[in-house]
Amino acid sequence: MPFLPSLPEDAGPPSIFARYPDMYAHWSAMSQVLMNGPSPLTSGERELLLAYAAGVGGCAFVYGAHAEVAYAWGIERGLIERLVADPDAPGADPRFRPLLKLTARLVTDSASVTEADVQRVLDAGWDEHAVHDVVAIAARAAFMQRLVHGMGFVPLSPDVARSRAQKRVELGYVDLYAGPTGDHP
Repeated sequence: MPFLPSLPEDAGPPSIFARYPDMYAHWSAMSQVLMNGPSPLTSGERELLLAYAAGVGGCAFVYGAHAEVAYAWGIERGLIERLVADPDAPGADPRFRPLLKLTARLVTDSASVTEADVQRVLDAGWDEHAVHDVVAIAARAAFMQRLVHGMGFVPLSPDVARSRAQKRVELGYVDLYAGPTGDHP
């Protein structure tokens, strides 16, 4: 049950976005570009990183919702759970490991990020755009985690998360957030 009594029991971030459109229209547009715009990372890889950041950060709502979006984009089902448990787990492209390590450090102790962390990403063959996207995705995850926890939103059931994930793939962030106020992301 959300902490704000005026919100419906099944409220999620779009309930807040609809209530404050002057602020969140910009957030939704930024999210669309970050998660689905031009990038050396696929949309599925970006969703994997967002879910991973939420998993490492302990936010079941964001983790569950975005893991399902990553899977809807074609990421191997179960991979994110394995990576949250062990970032060196089999199944991820070895080139992806420095991205995961940078993401985890940003989530758990962002002040400890060093030039060496970024250099490992670059040495793995990623460019500066990829570094930017990892940092921005970790920042987006942190923002959403605070919104979800601060408003008391309850994680989606797996079935609802899967259904909504397909909408996210089809509609992106801007159109999905323009939906009914009770709709979860």
